[in-house]
Amino acid sequence: MAEIIQKDGTWTFDGEAVRIVPGRDKGVGLARVALGELVVPLQALSGIAFEAGRRSGRLRLRLREGSDPLLQAVGGQLPDAADPYQLAVEVDRSGVAEYFVDEVRNALLLEQVPSTPCDRYLLPGPTVPLSASAGDATASFDGETIRLEWNWKTEESKKSAGTQVFSVADVDAVEWLWPGGLENGYLRFVIAKAPTKAPPKYDPRAVEIYGFKKDPLMALVAAAVTARMPHPAAPPATAPAAVAPPPATAAPASAALPGPAAPAAAAGGSGSGSGSGSGSDHDALLRRLRELGELHRDGILTDEEFTVAKQALLRHF
Repeated sequence: MAEIIQKDGTWTFDGEAVRIVPGRDKGVGLARVALGELVVPLQALSGIAFEAGRRSGRLRLRLREGSDPLLQAVGGQLPDAADPYQLAVEVDRSGVAEYFVDEVRNALLLEQVPSTPCDRYLLPGPTVPLSASAGDATASFDGETIRLEWNWKTEESKKSAGTQVFSVADVDAVEWLWPGGLENGYLRFVIAKAPTKAPPKYDPRAVEIYGFKKDPLMALVAAAVTARMPHPAAPPATAPAAVAPPPATAAPASAALPGPAAPAAAAGGSGSGSGSGSGSDHDALLRRLRELGELHRDGILTDEEFTVAKQALLRHF
């Protein structure tokens, strides 16, 4: 058990997950406060570091690519004040921070957590319903429907299109860009049925952001929508169906026997031919069950798909 308590927040590690609670200091970013408590499983981590400084240090968690819908949505462009995976550490607590780093690193080594990208989200994303007023709009999301309402900063031609309401199922991609230099940023929802090359300032499916204090709140909306879209690295949906049915050669001999002969064959029957067929059927069943188990352990089959495939195989035999 390792814990570090700072004005910026509290991090606790119990060997299985890092629990992050944002601080109540007025300097803590609004997005971190709105995001609330996070539980980051060990399997989602690729590393941790402590950067020491003269006046203060900084703890940083590194997450595996594709493990978190927030980082997936913003593409690493989240400003430091809104980043929940870093913690400002006072100089006199540097020793505690270094101990915390050692504990997490040792756990990563013991559990042999890979640093490879994930093909599914290991964090759930922000809770819904969620609403953020920033930039030139108020964006709301209830888990299924996205709603964009315009304010006084909205370009008139964009505002004339009226309030936008569309389903997350219609969203082909979520684009996020934080302001840089003299260029404004944006949050854009790309709709496959209504493609556009209009700049965010004029796009009715985009929120223009300027880099103000509340603008990072739009990142939470982006993350909540991203968490409910298909993972970009997820295996094809058709892959499990190809492995679920047993091969034709594994069919039991009793399936070809009509009427009352079937139970006798299943029980072993009389003569060496029936006994041999029953043994090969049993071997084939065990082999197929082992194959399904391996696919399940490797993550190719989900729990539900594994259960359905196993039941189908047992019914077949």
